[in-house]
Amino acid sequence: MTETALRIGNASGFYGDRFSAVREMLTGGPLDVLTGDYLAELTMLILGRDRMKDTNRGYAKTFLRQMEENLELAKENGVKIVANAGGLNPSGLADALRELVDKLGIDVKIAHVEGDDLVARADELGLGKPLTANAYLGAWGIAECLNAGADVVVTGRVTDASVIVGPAAAHFGWARDDYDALAGAVAAGHVIECGAQATGGNYAFFTEHSLGLPGFPIAEIEADGSSVITKHPGTGGVVTTGTVTAQLLYEITGARYAGPDVTTRFDTLSVSQDGPDRVRISGVRGEAPPPTLKVALNTLGGFRNETTFVLTGLDIDAKAALVKEQLEGALKDRPPAEVKWTLARTDHADADTEQTASALLHVAVKDADPKVAGRAFTGAAVELALASYPGFHVTAPPSDASPYGVYTAAYVDAGTVPHVAVLPDGMRVDIAPSASTVELSDVDEPALPEPLDHGPVRRAPLGSVIGARSGDKGGNANLGVWVRSDEAWRWLAHRLTVAEFKLLLPETADLPVTRYLLPNLRAMNFVVEGILGQGVASQARFDPQAKAFGEWLRSREIDIPEVLLPQLGGPGGLAPRLGSGARPQEAQ
Repeated sequence: MTETALRIGNASGFYGDRFSAVREMLTGGPLDVLTGDYLAELTMLILGRDRMKDTNRGYAKTFLRQMEENLELAKENGVKIVANAGGLNPSGLADALRELVDKLGIDVKIAHVEGDDLVARADELGLGKPLTANAYLGAWGIAECLNAGADVVVTGRVTDASVIVGPAAAHFGWARDDYDALAGAVAAGHVIECGAQATGGNYAFFTEHSLGLPGFPIAEIEADGSSVITKHPGTGGVVTTGTVTAQLLYEITGARYAGPDVTTRFDTLSVSQDGPDRVRISGVRGEAPPPTLKVALNTLGGFRNETTFVLTGLDIDAKAALVKEQLEGALKDRPPAEVKWTLARTDHADADTEQTASALLHVAVKDADPKVAGRAFTGAAVELALASYPGFHVTAPPSDASPYGVYTAAYVDAGTVPHVAVLPDGMRVDIAPSASTVELSDVDEPALPEPLDHGPVRRAPLGSVIGARSGDKGGNANLGVWVRSDEAWRWLAHRLTVAEFKLLLPETADLPVTRYLLPNLRAMNFVVEGILGQGVASQARFDPQAKAFGEWLRSREIDIPEVLLPQLGGPGGLAPRLGSGARPQEAQ
């Protein structure tokens, strides 16, 4: 770490992340700033429902409890706290924190950022009548609060990286047009904002490391925006070029990663090992942001319910057909608006346990009427118990319907969205939108590398060579893949086309799929439009957030050059590199 680096740690990647992480980060080693990301698309819907019950709610209550246990420790250690835990009510959380400070008798200055909540103006802005409507604000309100002496800054919906960019901008005195430095901080923030995903969690090659319970990540950010990603010594997990590359690819689209303060060029950055559990990100270039802000909209879509039938032994398909015919017949007078059947063939022939002899037939329904999707549906399913296939049973008793949400993204002119820093003394400071903007556009597709003259091939899982990380953006799935040698990249760039992707993942065959190349990371990102329906809350598919989408791709078998297969000692496999505890690491 350079003497001038700002050491920013993260202690939360989502609302419900490891509660003890705040204390672990405050006691595990030196920090200047501790951040937390509590807001996912689904979280905003959850907080919106909370606020419907009580207008004083709408923020992450977990954060308040974490502060009750750790705020005095943070003050003693000189660590600033920045988190987006304010959700739909950042002023309410700030007030609760001030009450907590008085109760604890400590001198801690509280500030907050607001203006992102557009629900009251949704109609005026052409956004309809959503339950929640929140614009993604940037980092400058946070920076304003910190420059005014705040010890704790809480926000509503800001971009995930903004809780990292704001402290860096304040510390180094960056200007609004210091785009390269800002972009570097965005890249660092993008890596650490999802917590342990940067330190070995959810990592494709997890079997190569002693994972344990991963520690949370730290970004040591320098004055030019370059950074080193690391973690506290002695904590679990690992930080390698692979774990950092995986997170850089998470839920992005192409080379331009747009934000309210800067558009970060992911095709310019370099990733290199900088010692055990230390990875340097450098060379990041930035451009002026687009003139619009993204707005996350959540509405209540109706009501949903589900039942899972267990089908055991012989005649699985016939049993599934019988109960499907019977249940749909029972519901014919008022069928739910949407009925979706899925048969998971988890059964094995001649199985030595009943469970492994069984398949699961899942039926999910949606309707605007909670009664139709409620007991009228599950009751009809259970009534078949003695009149259907042999061995009939279900996995859960009848239940009422539950509401589900619909997520959509909209875009509004940045100048129409208030961005207000409320300082520790109560002064309100308006934060102007970026003075310079550039409409977002795709970069020209980079040239493909020279094809690999690879010789013999062998049928093997694609994951023998590639890593992957996937996730959701509304109704779209993002699936990033990367390889760990130049030879593997020369093969992959030509082999894994959109057409091949659709063959390997047949659920995507009829959907729009776009491939983006990032040669600097030996990586590509696929965006599959519409596969998640109306977003995670709509529960459109088995994996509603596409978290395991990449692992499905890695499990698919294709012909792979023998020279790349790790078990044959090819460069797609492993070469020794020392990490923490002298464990073998991946080569890059």
